[in-house]
Amino acid sequence: MSHALPIHPAVKYKRIVLKLSGEVLRGAKSGEAIDGAILEKVCSQVKEIHELGVQIGLVIGGGNIFRGSLGEKRGVDRTTGDYMGMLSTVINALALMDCLEKMGVTTRVQSAIPMNQIAEPFILRRAIRHLEKGRVVIFAAGTGNPYFSTDTTAALRASEMHADIIMKATKVDGIYDKDPKKHADAVKYESLTFIDALKGRLNVMDSTAFSLCLDNNVPILVFDLNDEHSIRKAVLGEKVGTLVHS
Repeated sequence: MSHALPIHPAVKYKRIVLKLSGEVLRGAKSGEAIDGAILEKVCSQVKEIHELGVQIGLVIGGGNIFRGSLGEKRGVDRTTGDYMGMLSTVINALALMDCLEKMGVTTRVQSAIPMNQIAEPFILRRAIRHLEKGRVVIFAAGTGNPYFSTDTTAALRASEMHADIIMKATKVDGIYDKDPKKHADAVKYESLTFIDALKGRLNVMDSTAFSLCLDNNVPILVFDLNDEHSIRKAVLGEKVGTLVHS
């Protein structure tokens, strides 16, 4: 039996969807698709906010293993490639679940593609019940449909579950007016409205995901995962990354 921990009074966002790209799990030095040390680092950050009583839905990409768009370049049909990418997210979800459970965090994987031996099917009410009981829920296999990214999955799940915010963990510490890796004079935004982001053609999420967040008034926080305790700072409302809001 798992019980929800009391919510820490300093917590600003009580129910979040944390979006991680599959690439964050790849080891730069080891070259492994899922680097054990990085996996532990990510999971310890999740554990840290779980202990504050935050309800956590987690969406992970699969780009460290297979990306549908790359499949097309190799001659794989787009639909087939996208399904291969969805299965990659399931592998990542199981790795996260295993690591979190070893840290004492009760976790459930819900898959948009039925695979009963390894994951529950995605059922909204069951997912919410898990969150209320203090379990971390990892949403795997995207939306279950080709042509939709895991960004869209995060936007969809956050809208369905009335999450307070989507936290998009990346390798950059926020949103800039141009690529900070290529331009030394790139300016970082502290916060932005959805309309400003659209006008500036800023690449926050893909257009489907972005319009879902806009329509359902789900704010997006883009921040750097490599900054230690960054997720904790974010849920406590400290200045981290760039906030996109209505």
